Amino acid sequence: MNSLKLRLPTNRELAGVVKCCRATCFSFFHSSPETSIEVHSQEQEVVIALGSNVGDRIHNFNEALQLMKKSGINITRHGCLYETEPAYVTDQPHFLNSAVRGVTKLGPHELLQALKKIEKDMGRTDGIRYGPRPLDLDVLFYGKFSIHSDILTVPHERIWERPFVLAPLLDLMGSAVDSDTVACWHSFPKQSIFETWEKLGGESLIGKEGMKRVLPVGNRLWDWSQKTSVMGILNLTPDSFSDGGKFQSVETAVSQVRLMISEGADLIDIGAQSTRPMAIRISDEEELERLIPVLEAVLRMPEMEEKLISVDTFCSKVASEAVSKGAHIINDVSAGQMDPDMYTVVSGLKVPYVAMHMRGDPSTMQNDENLQYDDVCGQVASELYSRVRDAELAGIPAWRIIIDPGIGFSKKTEHNLDILLGLSTIRKDLATKSFAASHAPIIIGPSRKRFLGEICQRSSAVERDPATIASITAGVLGGANIVRVHNVRDNLDAVKVCDSMLKRRKPIA
Repeated sequence: MNSLKLRLPTNRELAGVVKCCRATCFSFFHSSPETSIEVHSQEQEVVIALGSNVGDRIHNFNEALQLMKKSGINITRHGCLYETEPAYVTDQPHFLNSAVRGVTKLGPHELLQALKKIEKDMGRTDGIRYGPRPLDLDVLFYGKFSIHSDILTVPHERIWERPFVLAPLLDLMGSAVDSDTVACWHSFPKQSIFETWEKLGGESLIGKEGMKRVLPVGNRLWDWSQKTSVMGILNLTPDSFSDGGKFQSVETAVSQVRLMISEGADLIDIGAQSTRPMAIRISDEEELERLIPVLEAVLRMPEMEEKLISVDTFCSKVASEAVSKGAHIINDVSAGQMDPDMYTVVSGLKVPYVAMHMRGDPSTMQNDENLQYDDVCGQVASELYSRVRDAELAGIPAWRIIIDPGIGFSKKTEHNLDILLGLSTIRKDLATKSFAASHAPIIIGPSRKRFLGEICQRSSAVERDPATIASITAGVLGGANIVRVHNVRDNLDAVKVCDSMLKRRKPIA
């Protein structure tokens, strides 16, 4: 249920870069669209807003992204996903809103025509202004240009009054202005986009009835800010560090899931490939042989209604098969580094994707070279951002990504402690490059891990539950949204206390 108020740059801090940029921002005033098409022949960076409140809204977004790509718009960044109350015409269903950033060689009016065709292909018809529509696509920015014609105004004239546009627009940026083009976008309004957002209410607007940041999973939109979620661990491996060999039969696995659900688990994470240090990689076929019978049996359980299943795998073939059987989330400890096809496959599966920080693989992650950090939180944030960036470029929208700082993976004891204490720092460092990445749900998994045994002198993993509760408490109070644990009952109690304390916390001014 954590939300972090990120510090945005002020107008004064942006003044230098914006001043330098003003000389390279161009303004064209046209009375007809034809005259401006020839002006723009080189590739331009663009921002396009998306809205939908008719039909399957997330499906409409997915189709729009594919059609934009086919139309010559190469999407490079995605905003978060927002469910919002309708504006102007209020007697209609709630909208989904987001925005994307990309590059195109289309001229501004060619771009407008391409977007209008996509809207039409998706079933949009003429209706009342601001009324219901399966898809709404608006050009917010086109390169460094200000465009005024009979049919197109760029920047979009109503950006500055619409929180449901400004929020996903900001997601496409970072607090550090990354290009002259972005600096120009900040120069168009009288005050920067950052300060315009803050003037409307900023992050305090998110999570209220009128505007929720959500993650699409299964057949629902998950507002993960309402409470901290508990993910129960089910290892189907013979050699996992905590419970290897205990749940290899379908019967014992189902019994364990039933126990975790009865104790209050929101999600079940099923893994059939061990990722403990020095674990030997098994074949895809063996991983599937362990996983699929249990996954099918768990999905048939009446207790699993309204619950979510993630599959812990770094193999794209296993991910694809698991989702085809009904898994809701893919949890990849390698964040795409151990299977070059993972990003492409997950993009096509259209399910949430957990990208975890790890250096090397389970057999090398604790090597000396992978344990070298000068600033563990800063470096984890930087390396995670690179993974998220690659995932986005492969077609996984930011609104489907969950991040995991990888406690216990290529980390020493002191690194794990610094991460537990520094989740807010990781978010802030991510925000310098991508507000969307900084807003992603964070999952932590310190449960029963070796560093807790080293601190408490507990050699047996099952004796580390009290230490796990302490680390989970620190993580939740520090900003974690999902906790991955073996002992659901006791950790859920800790989470409930943390959530109650967080509700009492006064917002940061």
